[in-house]
Amino acid sequence: MSNEEAALVERAQQGDPAAFSEIYDRHQPAIYRYISFRVGGTAAAEDLTSEVFVRVVGRIDRFKYRGRPLLAWLYTIARNLVTDHHRRVGRHTVTPLDEARPAPGEGPEARAERHLAELGVVRALGALTEEQRQVILLKFVEGMDSAEMAGLLGKTVGSVKALQHRALAALRRAMDAEEEGSRR
Repeated sequence: MSNEEAALVERAQQGDPAAFSEIYDRHQPAIYRYISFRVGGTAAAEDLTSEVFVRVVGRIDRFKYRGRPLLAWLYTIARNLVTDHHRRVGRHTVTPLDEARPAPGEGPEARAERHLAELGVVRALGALTEEQRQVILLKFVEGMDSAEMAGLLGKTVGSVKALQHRALAALRRAMDAEEEGSRR
């Protein structure tokens, strides 16, 4: 955690509303992407993202710096809320990586093919461990490098690279199985 982030957390712990606002502005997009990918559905993702920051306000006084950035704590809160959400609503659904409107000039066939490919990736991600899914999301959705992920996850760069390698191999096997199943 940088000195700037430490000062921001200290201000929030003293009840400074501007500090909470800054924490929200800095980290809400990443937390929302993480949650929306995991729960599917914009309304649920928005509700859970809001709940993360409500919990931050209620628990910031308990936050202790232990060598990991504030974002790691936010991801932990988000992961726990997503787990609770899945318990409440049953088996989870995951939203495709790109819910955007079709690309200009993209016809119905191309859009359907893209959608089916995304669904295959989403289903394949369900075969990974939580730790593997998190590394894949941080790397390919959030665009973090190995050093950033290591700091966030409290691991060495080497262990993050090994985890990412295992996750990609498992994802490939799951996608191959998904493709094989769809041919039948």
